[in-house]
Parts: sequence; C-alpha cells; structure tokens
Amino acid sequence: MSETPINCIKCKHFYVTWDSKFPNGCRAYGFKSANRPAIMVKKSSGMSCLKYELKK
Repeated sequence: MSETPINCIKCKHFYVTWDSKFPNGCRAYGFKSANRPAIMVKKSSGMSCLKYELKK
C-alpha cells in the first residue's frame, strides 16, 4: 500500500524562508527545515502530514 507523497509547495501552510540552511517552512506546525516539511513530519511521526491544505 503506497501513499501519494504530499507536495508541500501546493500547501497553503508552506513558505520559503530567508534562512539558507533551513529554506522550507511550515506555518501549521511552526518549523523550518532543510527538506520539505512533509518529509520531516513523516520521519518524526511515521504518519503523513495531517495539516496539508491545497492552496486556492
């Protein structure tokens, strides 16, 4: 059973930061990371991102 990967760029909570070491941010979870936030959520919790919302 494979899941479709979440594309953070299409999420309304995703933003690009000014921090060159951590350029990807998530407003829903309140963190910045070097990788896409959904990847970090999956690694940390073992679950897919539950706060994903498609941008309008």
